[in-house]
Amino acid sequence: MPKIYNLDQIRSALKNIDPIDAIEQGFLAYSEGKVVVPPVGELIFDDPPGDVHIKYGYIIGDEYYVIKIASGFYENTKRNLPPYDGMMLLFSQQTGAAVAILLDEGHLTNVRTAAAGAVVAKYMAPSKVHCIGILGTGTQGKMQLDYLKSVLKCREAIVWGRSQQSLDAYVHAMAYSGFQIRTTLETSEIPNNCNFIVTTTPARSPLLFVDQIQPGTHITAMGSDTAEKNELDPAILQKADIVVADSISQCIERGEIHHAIKTGILQPDEVVELGNVIFQKELQRHTEEQITITDLTGVAVQDIQISKAVYEALIS
Repeated sequence: MPKIYNLDQIRSALKNIDPIDAIEQGFLAYSEGKVVVPPVGELIFDDPPGDVHIKYGYIIGDEYYVIKIASGFYENTKRNLPPYDGMMLLFSQQTGAAVAILLDEGHLTNVRTAAAGAVVAKYMAPSKVHCIGILGTGTQGKMQLDYLKSVLKCREAIVWGRSQQSLDAYVHAMAYSGFQIRTTLETSEIPNNCNFIVTTTPARSPLLFVDQIQPGTHITAMGSDTAEKNELDPAILQKADIVVADSISQCIERGEIHHAIKTGILQPDEVVELGNVIFQKELQRHTEEQITITDLTGVAVQDIQISKAVYEALIS
């Protein structure tokens, strides 16, 4: 019988691991061709709006393979329910036997996504970030900023939200963070004032437009993880000096790169993969004037790495 762990046990185990390092090593392995990741399984719901992702795969020669199920139903807050749920399932690569069920309620997906944002910042951020812009006040809007603390010195942030109520709740929730946080209801305030931007929303039409983006800006776009979602004007990717995908094959099918390719203003061979950026310094930002974009659609190797690290911490 597989061992079953609840969210409290998982949160406790997370205190003993470095998610950022685990995710970085996963991206390296992925771009080196050491990871088997089939296409994403997906369910899209319209009424109420929501999506379910089934991501799975294994690192060649590793001990486990992982299947992750994660849902996002964004109107759950109206029912006083969390917008995320899910679990991660670990199996033995040697026998196929179920080893563990991590009932993380979607938390590990959020952790590995926030950790990926920090990995991107390590290699793509301008050398002097004067203000961090966050679009979105939800879980990732908070966690992305929180995880950036370990890799960026900047402690100034501007946060955009769709309502003053959500912005006030954000500021209250992040009071411990050490950031000086300003809020805005105007998306243009973010590119006008920030040279490091993270988009974290489930928007289905662009929030930022090409004429708003200043030289020297980096954007990490992580909200658009399906073909339907879209936070950036595709022309921004055409304007960018460097466009990075967490997975080129996956970003062709979903996310901001998907939309830019679909409109014909970006070609797949103009995109570099994050694992290669980590390994090859020449692919990283090398001037302060460059505009850089990283599209994070969420790759199964992240789920493999975070679930494996947590499980090993749980049994140690």
